Amino acid sequence: MPIIQKIRIILVDTTHPGNIGAVARAMKNMELARLYLVNPLYFPHAEATARAAGADDILQNAVVAESLLEAIQDCQLVIGTSSRVRSLPIALLDPKEAVTKAIVEAKVGYEVALVFGTESSGLSNEELKLCHYHMHIPTNTEFASLNLAAAVLIIAYEIKMALAKAEEGEEGGDVFGLVQQLPELATVVDQECFYTHLEEVLIQSNFLDPKKPRHLMERMRRMFGRARLERAEINIWRGVLTELQKKMIKGVIE
Repeated sequence: MPIIQKIRIILVDTTHPGNIGAVARAMKNMELARLYLVNPLYFPHAEATARAAGADDILQNAVVAESLLEAIQDCQLVIGTSSRVRSLPIALLDPKEAVTKAIVEAKVGYEVALVFGTESSGLSNEELKLCHYHMHIPTNTEFASLNLAAAVLIIAYEIKMALAKAEEGEEGGDVFGLVQQLPELATVVDQECFYTHLEEVLIQSNFLDPKKPRHLMERMRRMFGRARLERAEINIWRGVLTELQKKMIKGVIE
C-alpha cells in the first residue's frame, strides 16, 4: 500500500461545512485521500461539496466517527495540532519533525493520524492526551490562529515535498533512510485500555487519590508515551497489573 494511504487527516467537531470541503480540496491538491470527521455539526452538506471544488471523492469516502478515540483506535501514531503551545506533558514537534515521523512510520505499515481540532478553540486537553505528539505550526504570535484548511494544507504540503525528495533522492530527502524494521507497536485502543487498567490499580493500592490526582496519570502517560510500547509489552504490563489486583483482593498486598 502506498505510504500516503497509511496517513489519515482527522477533523474534530468541525462546525462549518465549508471548512470540511476546503480541507478536502487541500488534501486532494497534495494527494492525500483519507479524511475522518469526528462529530461534524453539518455533514454531508451542499456547502462542503461546493468548497471541495471537485474533491467530491474525498467527501464521499470520508469516515464519520462519534469520538476521537473511535477515529484513531487502530492507529500506532497520532499527532495532534494546535495553534497554542500547551503546558501538557507531551513532546512538541514542528511540522517538518512531525511529517518525518509520520512518513517513517507509514513506510513500515503503521496507521498514522494527523488531528485538527474545532475552528474556535482547537483540540481540547483531553483530546491531546490521546496523541503521542503535539505539533505546533509557528505563526505570528499576535495573530496565531490559522484557518482550518490552511493548517491542513501546510502539513499536507510538507508531506508531499518530503515524499518527493525521498523518492527522487534529492539532497535532504533522507526520510526513507530513517526507516528500520520496527516492532508491532501498540494501537491507541491498546494504550487506552492499559492506562485505564493502570489507573484502577493505582487507586486500589491507594497510591493514587482520585480526589487529589496531582497530574499523576498525565505524567504516567508521558512516561509510557515516550517509550512507544509494543503490543507485547502492553500485554506484559496488563498481566502484571492483573496479578497485583489478585494479590490485593486476597489481602497479600495492603
